Amino acid sequence: MKLVVAIVHNEDAKVLIDALLAREYRATWIHSSGGFLKQSNATVLVGVEDDKVDEVVGVVRDNCHARTQTISPIPPIMEPGEFFMPYPIEVEVGGAVVMVLPIDRMERI
Repeated sequence: MKLVVAIVHNEDAKVLIDALLAREYRATWIHSSGGFLKQSNATVLVGVEDDKVDEVVGVVRDNCHARTQTISPIPPIMEPGEFFMPYPIEVEVGGAVVMVLPIDRMERI
């Protein structure tokens, strides 16, 4: 058994869960946050047999895509009399980080 942990962008989470459920994989969706932009993410957990890992990772790959987003950086602390105007920057968000972990035991109760 393996635990597939996929950290995905919130915009991709519902589509991913629907795709997993359509293929009869049970998945747990946990709201999470962190990373460079401190935006909310979704952590999706799927327990599967070893031979199904590649299929689950393929579903994640097919449904979670990177995209660019324009953000305005937070200005640094300024001294009196200084003027700083942050320019918007374009960053890549989305996609997925997938980890596959061994499981000694899994039970559905």
